[in-house]
Amino acid sequence: MKARILIVDDEPVVADTLALIFRASGYLADAVYSGEEALHFIDANPPSLVVTDVMMPGLNGIELAKLVKTAYPECPILLFSGNANTSGLLDAASKAGQTFEVLAKPVYPPQILNKVAIMLSQSIAQA
Repeated sequence: MKARILIVDDEPVVADTLALIFRASGYLADAVYSGEEALHFIDANPPSLVVTDVMMPGLNGIELAKLVKTAYPECPILLFSGNANTSGLLDAASKAGQTFEVLAKPVYPPQILNKVAIMLSQSIAQA
């Protein structure tokens, strides 16, 4: 069974491009454009892994990650950000006991594909 990856980014071109990259690599991939939209999507289509931007209007990626982890504790989450201001959000999450994998933008296809493959294999191994 193919892994389902949900990509969340408020920049549709980024989300759609990542979805195309994942599909070309054999994954099922869906793109949504907000944290709120991701929550609705996840309820109907639980993903194997979530890839989300950190800085988004409304529900940011860290808040989304916390909610997903509460509802689906086995679902790995990969955050990515091109904004230096995210370190404060990540520090606050870490102090609250929430640690997440983070990649810096720009994210290159081989880099994100490798990271996702590792995270999915670790998730399977822990199941």
